Amino acid sequence: MRVHLGSDHAGFELKSHLSDRLRELGYEVVDHGPVEYDPVDDYPPYVMRAAVAVVNDAGSLGVVIGGSGNGEQIAANKVRGVRAALAWNDDTAKLSREHNDANVVSIGARMHTVDEATGLVERFLTTPFSGDPRHARRIAMMSHYEESAELPELPAPPPLQ
Repeated sequence: MRVHLGSDHAGFELKSHLSDRLRELGYEVVDHGPVEYDPVDDYPPYVMRAAVAVVNDAGSLGVVIGGSGNGEQIAANKVRGVRAALAWNDDTAKLSREHNDANVVSIGARMHTVDEATGLVERFLTTPFSGDPRHARRIAMMSHYEESAELPELPAPPPLQ
């Protein structure tokens, strides 16, 4: 599986570590930058390139990294077709794939040790989407909105008693 990486200065060191670790595990890693540490760089150019690559590369997943991961998640989610999730523990990494079929995970490098962050990424990459119809239905609603700007229909109110 191909994994697209993008970060900013705060995530640069973790991105470098993950690039090596994921290659060791047999993943094909594509690093969208930055290629060197710059303490004043901006994350959108790197993160959004990684996100676009995931959308254009069927079957791939993405990992975006910053200080908290919040801005990187927001930037990735601006790309049509991306479902980026901020993972802060094992359950959020796992459920983002199982329930939401997230294709990008965002990690806060300043929020975790290297080992913790690596574990979150590995959990994300190894967890499949459950395929549960209720989750697929919800994802379809969001995808439809993304394409059409039409809000999902509200459920019928319960009958009065």
